Amino acid sequence: MTSSDLVHCAATLSAAPAELAFAYLADPSQLGSWALGCWGAKPGAGGLVIGRSLYDGAPAVVRVVPDPDRLTVDFEVGDDPSRLARRIMARVVPGGEVGSGPGHSLVLLLAWRPAGMDDERWHRLVSSHEVEILLLRCRIESKAAGR
Repeated sequence: MTSSDLVHCAATLSAAPAELAFAYLADPSQLGSWALGCWGAKPGAGGLVIGRSLYDGAPAVVRVVPDPDRLTVDFEVGDDPSRLARRIMARVVPGGEVGSGPGHSLVLLLAWRPAGMDDERWHRLVSSHEVEILLLRCRIESKAAGR
């Protein structure tokens, strides 16, 4: 397998400070507004978020695990709350670290492919992340603008 078969990264430069971008990504109540695989998600019991895939309507369960010191968010995903797998991560890099200044941030979505995921499912995840990163930029910047 090549690296593109094992991991995918989608990134965008946002006109919002890193702290605001991180807060948006770490907020479980926002997940259902940008994650195509967990659309319409609502917070559930035990810190879980429950939504549905826009593709096939299948239930999706996510645990959002933020690390404010590193500006990262791990997303443990699955369809059974007792068998969630950490497969997706978001990272925010302050704009100053990428030469864009303090009012900006680099936002990344990273996903790694488990051994049993077929090509069709992987392609769907990669395509979703390419759209989701655009949704995230727009929503984070709207939040920064007070909308």
